[in-house]
Amino acid sequence: MAGRVTDGGLLRPLLRLALPNIAATLIQAAMSFIEAWRLGALGSVSLAAVALVFPLFVLSNMWSAGAIGGAVSGAAARARGAGDRVRAAAVLRAAVVIGCVGGVVVGGLVVSLAVPMFTLAGGQGAVLRDAVAYGQTLFAGIVIIWLFNMTAAVSRGSGDMRTPFIAIVLAAVTYWVTSAPLIDGFGTVGSAMALLVGFGGGLAVMVAAILFGFTPVPLVWGGVPWAVIGPILRNGLLAASQSVATILAAVLATAYVARLGDAALAGYGIGVRLELLLVPVVFGIGGAAIAVTGAHVGGGRRALAIRGAWLAAFMAAALVGVIGVLTALWPELWRGWFTDIPAVAAVTDHYLRVVGPFYGFFGLGLCLYFASQGLNTLFWPVFGTFLRLAVVAAGVGALSLQGAPNLSHLLMVVAAGILTYGGVIAAGLHWRAWRRPS
Repeated sequence: MAGRVTDGGLLRPLLRLALPNIAATLIQAAMSFIEAWRLGALGSVSLAAVALVFPLFVLSNMWSAGAIGGAVSGAAARARGAGDRVRAAAVLRAAVVIGCVGGVVVGGLVVSLAVPMFTLAGGQGAVLRDAVAYGQTLFAGIVIIWLFNMTAAVSRGSGDMRTPFIAIVLAAVTYWVTSAPLIDGFGTVGSAMALLVGFGGGLAVMVAAILFGFTPVPLVWGGVPWAVIGPILRNGLLAASQSVATILAAVLATAYVARLGDAALAGYGIGVRLELLLVPVVFGIGGAAIAVTGAHVGGGRRALAIRGAWLAAFMAAALVGVIGVLTALWPELWRGWFTDIPAVAAVTDHYLRVVGPFYGFFGLGLCLYFASQGLNTLFWPVFGTFLRLAVVAAGVGALSLQGAPNLSHLLMVVAAGILTYGGVIAAGLHWRAWRRPS
């Protein structure tokens, strides 16, 4: 059942799985790029409003695709490596149940608590009004995105990157076609509607592929044993705490920047959007790492799985590091797509020049987190993420006591948090969790 995932050493299967997955995640990231580009025409208020909601949207995606979705992928990969088709089918059923429940719970919380959430994040006046309208619309249908990510996670974990790729291409095309008329008709809310329509099309592709047997794991009706769903929830919720810490760090910094005004918030939001959009880029390699490491662990080859994890992590660090350096040297490569307002552009450029050179550490730590889901060694990735949160929280607290907000000092704190994150995770896994493979 392991098939081509464990054939051909490590680099070949990693590249074979990573390339279509990177393409798929870049296309998914392009949806947010298109959104910011089109909303930029509406002005800084719309950009600032979406900047308040965007971390929550990314958090929801991190849970459903990277955290709990990653646990699903890891479970599917280990079942594949062990040749256990019955368990693989149970993983798919568990993923559907988790997707339904998780989407409804997350959506209900954001819809009901939108006003206090976005007020605490720094929203005021027209920015708060638009943020609430956009967030409530998007999260009212977030279960669609959860189910899309859950079903795609099973396919990726079982080595099928093609079906999720086709599905996300359809989702992106649908969003591209529908976003312009919906934004013209409904403003910021129209973009949220278009995202739901787009992912609805992608979900339809995933469901059809599963029902008609075009994926490695078919839908077999039956119960969801606790022996399957229990470990997924345990690992997924532990990983989800890592996602919460990541977003809390972003929210703390964003709330601090909001004190500098709408233009600063919009500019910072454009900069942070690049960092958060690197999550799906890293997941392109990380999703392949889950499949390869999980399959090797399931087949009893843990030492080989660890070697594959490091290879994937260094690939991700190099890719993301290059992106960070390029945007630090030439910020207009990113910022130029979204705004030509001088006050907004100045903040975005400052962010990219200070934080961009540290993106390689972000890619290193995040890919090691994904690989750890295949290896069941999540402690150090979670610990490193909370240490990053502690650095940012302490820094924001200290800066807040100094009086007038200082953007340069905040950006140095953000960069220090990223450096801590990647360094601690790599050191902990190398010297502790992966030191004596069994």
